[in-house]
Amino acid sequence: MYSEWASLSAQITANSCGAQCFSVLNKFPASAGREVVISVVKQLGTNLGITQNAEPSHLVKDEEVRWCMDVICFGLSLPLQEHETIKDCVNVYCEWLTALHPQPRISVPKPICEDANLYARQIINHFHNLFVPRQGESSDTIKRQAVLCHRVLRTLQQTAQISQHMDRETWDTLLLFLLAINEILLAPPTVKDDVGDQLCERVLSVLFEVWLLACVRCFPSPSLWKTLQESCAMWRHRIALVDQWNRVNLALTARLLEFSYGPDFTQLKNAGDEDGQLIPAGMTNDCVAQTWYRFLRMIGNPTALCSPHIISKSSHFVQWALTHEKGAETHQHPCLQMLPQIFLNAIRGISSQVDAFLGLSKTALISLTRSSANAAPTTPTSGPPSASSINSLPSIGTDLRPPLSVARPKCNSILHLFGEWLFEAAHIGGDTWLQNRKKQACEASKRPSSMIMENRKGSISLSQPNSLNDPTSLPPTLTIDKYESGRAEAIGTLCKIFCAKKTGEEILPVYLARFYMALQQCLKITESKECDETLASILLHSADLFRLDLDGINVLLPGFIAALEIVLPDKDLKLKTQAIAFNRTELRRSAINILLSIMVLPLHYHTLPIRNLTSDTGEKVLTFLQLKSRLMNILMNALQVETDAQNTHMLLGGLLLCVQDAVTFEDTELGGTDHLSGPGVQHHEENLLSSAGSDRSASLASGTVSFGAQTTAMSSRDTGSAHDYPSLTISDDISVEFTHEFESVASYDNAHALFVRATYLVCHRLISSWKTDLNVSLAALELLSGLARLHIRETARKLTNDSLVKIFEPSQNITIISTDALECKRAVKWICDYICYQCSRPPPAHSKDLHSTIVAAFQCTAAWLMQHPYLLQDKDCLQTVLEVVELGISGTKSQSKNGDLPKFKDEKELKPASMRVRDAAENLLTIILEQVGYFPSECGPESISSLLDELALMKHCNSLPTGDGSVGVCNAEQAISKFKYFVTENSTILALLEEPLGNDQDPQPTVTLLIRGPFGRHAWTMQLRHLPRSKSGVKYHAVNPGRPIPMNDITQRPECEQKNFPEGVDKVQPCVADYSIPTIDQIREQYGANVISELEAMLENQSIHEKLAWAESDNSIDSLSHAQECVPPTVCHEFHAARLFLSHFGFLSFEIRDPHNPIESLGPPQRPLIVLDTKSTAFAMDLDKLDKLSARTHDTVYCFYVKAGQTSAQQIIGNMAEDQSYDSHFANMLQTLGWPVQVAEHSGWTGFAHNSWSLKGTSIPADRYQSNVSSESNYNGAQHVLYWADVSSEIAFVVPNAWNLRYNSEMDACSLSSNCSDQSTMSNVWTRGDDAGSLKSKPRNLSLELDTNTRNKEPVPPTRRKGNVSKPTLLVQAPAKIFLVWLESFEDYLNFPVEDLLAYARTGEELQSMQLPRAADCHVIFLHSLQSGLLRVKLLGPPGRMSFATPLVDGMVLSRRVVGNLVRQTALNISRRRRLDNDNYQPPHVRRRLKVQDIVQKYKMDLSEAELLAHLFQRSI
Repeated sequence: MYSEWASLSAQITANSCGAQCFSVLNKFPASAGREVVISVVKQLGTNLGITQNAEPSHLVKDEEVRWCMDVICFGLSLPLQEHETIKDCVNVYCEWLTALHPQPRISVPKPICEDANLYARQIINHFHNLFVPRQGESSDTIKRQAVLCHRVLRTLQQTAQISQHMDRETWDTLLLFLLAINEILLAPPTVKDDVGDQLCERVLSVLFEVWLLACVRCFPSPSLWKTLQESCAMWRHRIALVDQWNRVNLALTARLLEFSYGPDFTQLKNAGDEDGQLIPAGMTNDCVAQTWYRFLRMIGNPTALCSPHIISKSSHFVQWALTHEKGAETHQHPCLQMLPQIFLNAIRGISSQVDAFLGLSKTALISLTRSSANAAPTTPTSGPPSASSINSLPSIGTDLRPPLSVARPKCNSILHLFGEWLFEAAHIGGDTWLQNRKKQACEASKRPSSMIMENRKGSISLSQPNSLNDPTSLPPTLTIDKYESGRAEAIGTLCKIFCAKKTGEEILPVYLARFYMALQQCLKITESKECDETLASILLHSADLFRLDLDGINVLLPGFIAALEIVLPDKDLKLKTQAIAFNRTELRRSAINILLSIMVLPLHYHTLPIRNLTSDTGEKVLTFLQLKSRLMNILMNALQVETDAQNTHMLLGGLLLCVQDAVTFEDTELGGTDHLSGPGVQHHEENLLSSAGSDRSASLASGTVSFGAQTTAMSSRDTGSAHDYPSLTISDDISVEFTHEFESVASYDNAHALFVRATYLVCHRLISSWKTDLNVSLAALELLSGLARLHIRETARKLTNDSLVKIFEPSQNITIISTDALECKRAVKWICDYICYQCSRPPPAHSKDLHSTIVAAFQCTAAWLMQHPYLLQDKDCLQTVLEVVELGISGTKSQSKNGDLPKFKDEKELKPASMRVRDAAENLLTIILEQVGYFPSECGPESISSLLDELALMKHCNSLPTGDGSVGVCNAEQAISKFKYFVTENSTILALLEEPLGNDQDPQPTVTLLIRGPFGRHAWTMQLRHLPRSKSGVKYHAVNPGRPIPMNDITQRPECEQKNFPEGVDKVQPCVADYSIPTIDQIREQYGANVISELEAMLENQSIHEKLAWAESDNSIDSLSHAQECVPPTVCHEFHAARLFLSHFGFLSFEIRDPHNPIESLGPPQRPLIVLDTKSTAFAMDLDKLDKLSARTHDTVYCFYVKAGQTSAQQIIGNMAEDQSYDSHFANMLQTLGWPVQVAEHSGWTGFAHNSWSLKGTSIPADRYQSNVSSESNYNGAQHVLYWADVSSEIAFVVPNAWNLRYNSEMDACSLSSNCSDQSTMSNVWTRGDDAGSLKSKPRNLSLELDTNTRNKEPVPPTRRKGNVSKPTLLVQAPAKIFLVWLESFEDYLNFPVEDLLAYARTGEELQSMQLPRAADCHVIFLHSLQSGLLRVKLLGPPGRMSFATPLVDGMVLSRRVVGNLVRQTALNISRRRRLDNDNYQPPHVRRRLKVQDIVQKYKMDLSEAELLAHLFQRSI
């Protein structure tokens, strides 16, 4: 930069030789000069006002002043023993320099005041004598000299700051003086505790600070700048030089950024107030820019610090080498042992400036201490960095990566500034660097040996003899490996620069090429397989490298995979460090980020070859698919040894991504064919589940078991591979049987093998290590739920017949053959064991988090059973699951061990772990009994309830026609009046219709039931039959049954006399008892004849009637004497079907109590039925509200498309207009989220509360909202929406447009204007209590109602703790808002207007929850489409322990094949976690149960047993 300008080095040399500070007293003996100085200076010192009042100087002529100055000049060169005299000389000159001040001191001579600049220049030059080191002085005298030097430096700096009279010549003299004293103090080799060592940092700081001041007052000439640069090159062996250089550079950079990028750019905060005041206030922006660039280039290329031969080229080092007793080379001076630390500090300073340009908001990027100039050489350590002048730099990886500034400069601009230095520093010690050194040494050997330097300051030419370039001649502390820390800092800084690339930004190919070459050199793995500082620095700062669309970045894939194989699978990572402290957890986290960004590459690029950067064509071509096995092994090994919760969370998300991608790839891309038979995959390719002979898995005796170590693929593996791939090692607590079972499928490289491997590993770690950590347990259970939903093609499994498991299903008379039944059964068993362990933990361990994991485990079990219903055909599996359900509901198992006698339900004490656990167990039990094997029903997945209600049933009832043939029921109230309503167990409403439906003509007792319970609405039709339909289906109504003709003979009836007593009664001798019965005569005498006459008349009349009856019978056609055919009686059409049903099913068996049992005699009698009064007009509304409470959870995801640069909500919403175009991949992604449904015909969740869960053809009274909607299929919720559901959850995907804002505004206005009292009865799903007044004070046990539904002898169930019950409703966590955002430009996520878009994302539930959503509570899933066709994920959400769910992980790179599935799973898991985090949340079946109880309290009829029976005989209206 200054090549055309002359250097002022000659003047500095002259000053150093004393030309400017020579006194006439030097011509006299030293003793004579000493006496003169003492006499003169003592007298001058008395007038300064130090010991007495100051007096005007007696020196009034220039000659007098010059003579005195000549004396003082000699006095400053006296030996240090004359300390007092030298001190007086310093005091006199310091006082005289005040002539340059606005108010000079009174003791300053008049000539000096009149020509202050002239005399000031002489005084400044004379000060040089003070700084000259004295030989042979003691440390005490050296300290005294240092004190005086500090006084002079302070005075000069103060004078430069406040003087307004200094001219350019004086400024030049001052700067040259400062350069000269730095030269004389710092240029010689460092000697501990000499004056140069003590003053080093101070003289440098004064030089730089005064130089900055000169840039404002009198900008230095190019010659001065060139001289400064040359001088600094001679001081590079001093660590203080680099420290002060960094300090000034950062201060200037802070000012440069302030005016270059504006106030919005992240401000750089320097350490300490002093550094903040380093830049003079009056420096203009142009001056700052000019000064900043010149200071940046002041010390030259920092890589020269790695060459001791260059640093030791000065004459001072040569003189030391020539005078050394034993003879030595210049580069062997002990002070050069600090060069590695100096190099590291220089690169750190550059790195700090790069961070500043990138906008990394670090406070005190670099901190300077002025007491560590002589810090000892660093020693290899993995602990904190050794003491140095920047020892307070944050250790690499200790902080979370701060976000980069949006206004940061382009990567090319930063590389133009620092790229050359960083690229060279990154190659230090590499193969390329060694080759260049050998080439330079070879060229130097051809030239004559010479120690002649090109100029005084030396250059970086290599004109030394070859012996000096021989690395063997360097001391052990200066070998090239000692510069590893600086090299690591340089390559890490380069990684940060390239990772700062913006979307669409172009980086020059030359920079990419140099960067890739540097990375390839630094990623080479040593034989010891240790993680050195360079490797760690690359991994720490390259997390985003593979997700930025860098051209050709995939050529580095093999190198990065080899590095990951060193770091991730090793539990006790070997860190070979020197001066940088690494946080192992952060290092692993960054490595996991890299792993998550490359997991999908093998299946994305498949057999595409990976080019090699080197020109060596002899190496075998490597394809992407060949890396799949290594990536899988890294992932599995990392998951096995990981101990950090966040890292484990990320690995679990990556594992599900891998399995899902493999399954989808084999299902869609390959069509079930063997993907290993394709071109480019060699027969020796290692298997997914096999591994090389790793030193960590040598044998079982070492305490580890290697999965798949016996596979056949291993024997044929190419032994010439460059790396030994690590094997999956499992700790020794895994049984040998487990290993043998796994090895049976370990020779197959496909999705099924990965599925089995993932299931085993996650289940085992869940039981052994993760059960105490909430987030990891939830992530593991989410992964297992995702694995359960995978459907692997049978043709892709390639297993032998021995691994097939046959399950006989008697109900369908078929045999199910499943290849993964054993694995699924084991997974369910492990999850059940996990639940048992969690429930069995001691009471102090039972907490909200523990119960959340249990609830999640129940949900995971339900997912496995729903996807694999054949598991319930297995006796052991069924028993295991039901035992766990019993444990969740009651708190204990009926049979603790196999040999124990079972304990019956009536004998057990109900103590569930918590009500949430009990609710989850109840839900699982209902799913087992009602849904497994039957979902989806005929109604489709959009509903688990019947699509029939009272109105629909009455439309099918043919017994209620009207005169014109139309149906007589037209509204819900009329339909309900035809039903009888009962409540059983205080949780189930029975609606009974006794009218037969139109599809049945049998005159059987028929009853139609609508059962509304906690888990939905179900419709049944029942008939009372005495014979099965197979036997009673054919009716015989023939007139002539074919019986024989009866005989018409009329028989004579014999006449006989009726006797009242036997014939022999008269022969019996009467006894006294016989006379106890009076005769008729005796009665006549006692009561009179009238009574006897009436009795006789009655007997006579009866006899006459009997005779007439017999005569009539004989003469009728029905008598036996006539031929008459028997006909059946007429069919009875009048049944009390409801009464028969209730009686047959035991609902009318009233409780019989033992009056002698005091327990049973207490309390009112328990009634099995409660009759509801349906006459109230509000009854139909309450039933409709109950039907509107879904038995499943429901969530909504809002999808947005953001074009590049869009930041406003109006622009983003406008992208969904008809005339707008967007990426076709976005539309394809939407189709994979769910299936399109028409809102008008949809009976599930629609994304809007008002029209969800309506029967088909009966909803959508909001046609006025759809009038302006285009007929084109959009998914804003007006006509169409994307929908997905399983047995326990529903989710709607809405793509809002302008219609949503208008619709939400109108709905809000309607809600506010309407009567809110009706809406208030709909309970808030985020509170445990019900809004009804009768239930407000009732605790949480209302959800189960054991105190009213069961006998009093059963124990009272547990309730919530009071702290949870009394939690205010307004403080309850609101439902989560989930946004799915497609970004064209990744950086737009920083300005995404979440707050403004909330107005478009309304479901109608916000007013019910009494809490409007906030932007801070929203979860946002960003998807950015890369040029490769992959998708980059960015997650934002509220801070919290359970904010982020799997499988999506921040920074993950996805394939478009799996994006819909994984986004949907993540949204569902986010919502589940949010519900788990709130223990006041009511599950859907609990909400329905509470609503039923509310209806009971409102409409129950208190009937006695007789009134109840009488009610059954009454007809419905």
